[in-house]
Amino acid sequence: MSIVVTGATGSLGRFVIEGLLEKVPAERITAVARSHGKATDLAARGVRIVIADYNEPETFDGLFTVGDKVLLISGNEFDKGRVEQHKIVLDAARAAGVALFAYTSAPGALTAALADDHRGTEAAILESGLPYVFLRNGWYNENYTERLAPVLQTFTVTQAAGEGRVASAARADYAAAAVAVLIGEGHENKTYELSGDTAWGFAEFAAELSRQTGREIAYKSVPAEAFSEILTGNAGLPAPLAASLTEVELAIEMGELAGTDGELGRLIGRPTTPIADSIALALKD
Repeated sequence: MSIVVTGATGSLGRFVIEGLLEKVPAERITAVARSHGKATDLAARGVRIVIADYNEPETFDGLFTVGDKVLLISGNEFDKGRVEQHKIVLDAARAAGVALFAYTSAPGALTAALADDHRGTEAAILESGLPYVFLRNGWYNENYTERLAPVLQTFTVTQAAGEGRVASAARADYAAAAVAVLIGEGHENKTYELSGDTAWGFAEFAAELSRQTGREIAYKSVPAEAFSEILTGNAGLPAPLAASLTEVELAIEMGELAGTDGELGRLIGRPTTPIADSIALALKD
């Protein structure tokens, strides 16, 4: 039996693999990646590397074995039919008879179109009959701390979320939850709504940046249309992705990402990472 992680060389996947390596022997871990290049360090540590692509069904033939525990990390190609991509992995897992199929999904309260693919994937997993776990990951601290350059250049945090609040957590926190599910018992057929312990607003985010940088940084809330134009213009994002992210801003304003029920902290056995800690780490880097 192996613990199989797809998207293993991505930002979340690497945290999951690192967490697993602390808990189980490397030979029990299979990392699924698109190329050997990004996985050579994992192979050197004894992790089994399998090359497969969500867009190429044949690459998943025979990848899983009976009894495997699988973590499907959702794809990030928003323009390529993510549900169909996910079904490729799901079909291979069902054919093999895996013991558990875990999936990184979206918060149940999120109404933005970004969540549609996650709902479609969850429905397919339920229909498959496999023992499942839905890890409904909330927003990541890094969604904001990894793009601080324009903020520090303009001394302005620009969002379209009004006074909305975000109960975010660090990527490593969500990875730790996945590890807990993959190595633990009693998680079959459960759905976990995961979020940070504390919700914060963007005025607070700007204030914390000001405190840590010694500069006066303000929060500016702009209309959704203006925010979308910033994403496509200044940030150079594709229009469909910019539209999806703008929808999330409106969802934040409506409180859809502000829930703090403590599920993530209970699952990982420790407090989640405060946004201030992630800001400090980003500024240090």
